Amino acid sequence: MRPSDGPGTGRQALEVAHILQRHGDTYAAKRRLPLKHLKAMHHIRFCRTAVMGGHRQQCDRCGFERNAYNSCGDRHCPKCRTLAKERWLDARRSELLPTGYFHLVFTLPHDLNPMIHCNPKALLDNLFGSVNETLQTFAADPRWRLNGRLGFVGVLPTWSQTLIDHFHLHCLVPAGAWSFDRSRWNPSRKSYLFRVKSLAKQFRKTYLGRLQERYENGELRFPGRISLLADREEFARQIGILRKKQWIVYAKAPFAGPEQVIDYLGRYTHRVAISNHRLLSMDDGKVTFSYKDRSRTDRTRRMTLSADEFIRRFLLHVLPPRFVKIRYFGFLFHRDKRQNIASIREQMGSQTVTAEPAIEDARQIVLRLMGIDIHCCPQCRKGRMLVVHKIPKCCPIRDPP
Repeated sequence: MRPSDGPGTGRQALEVAHILQRHGDTYAAKRRLPLKHLKAMHHIRFCRTAVMGGHRQQCDRCGFERNAYNSCGDRHCPKCRTLAKERWLDARRSELLPTGYFHLVFTLPHDLNPMIHCNPKALLDNLFGSVNETLQTFAADPRWRLNGRLGFVGVLPTWSQTLIDHFHLHCLVPAGAWSFDRSRWNPSRKSYLFRVKSLAKQFRKTYLGRLQERYENGELRFPGRISLLADREEFARQIGILRKKQWIVYAKAPFAGPEQVIDYLGRYTHRVAISNHRLLSMDDGKVTFSYKDRSRTDRTRRMTLSADEFIRRFLLHVLPPRFVKIRYFGFLFHRDKRQNIASIREQMGSQTVTAEPAIEDARQIVLRLMGIDIHCCPQCRKGRMLVVHKIPKCCPIRDPP
């Protein structure tokens, strides 16, 4: 199966769903998969098919009929994130401050990957908490001249361009801090927020301290290949190795303005491990996809993996149930966010009037983004497609061996 050459070619574009339809059962039969992997595979495989149910539509002018099937809504599905992303971004537009924004990236060493896969919720919660503690510690330190509390958004991607596990946190930070007595806004330097080498050292110290605490409290599991870490001496040895490693914190140049902030958010917040447009072909049990080679100035290359290895790498990035991958900290925390933003804008002397987020349905969002009216009849181009009756969900039909 190969991707489409474009509209009207008659060749179907390759999707993650097609790979799971062709090779998912074989992959699952060879392994004992956790429930979260089985659920994600099922949802993505049958997204927008009769298995998910839907409704029958009919044109009110020419009588043309078609079935419209439901999306799976799974957050790991490449086809189900656009509407959620647009609604989320629209809400964030009303929360922007009239200042620059910094983009910081905190990366965990790959030595921690096996432990994270066995304890994903605990150790990824540690990542969010450690980054917040690190940034707030620096904001409170008089040496950095902020003397206040930061507010920021943290977004967790878990993959690299080649789908290997790469746990890192993207942080979007307004260029300044709110004084502890909430009486004034203290702007940061325009060129940088904090020294990244100093941030990295503090981040390493904070994360490993939290990791040690969880270990002492018996909160971590050590099954299979990491069972040796259950031994106190071996765990202490691994912590010692991690303390000697150089941890990475990366800082991009400040954003020029609010529109650039929104563009950034849209690129990272609702991504999945790989989007369908990067898939190039599936032949002879192998999958080929494109990726950007970060070591060679983002040059686009191709990688071919066996279907089993592709599925294995894709499933590495299925998050625990109810795990929150976008979180808000400091004065942007949900509880008091609206009031805090209004107070800070007033203290900054901002005259900008920010509109409340628009409430758009799926039709309006698709029309705005793609110029396509999903309610317009594709046959006569004049009528409106109306729901005739609902189509119930059904059990999937297994392909014969």
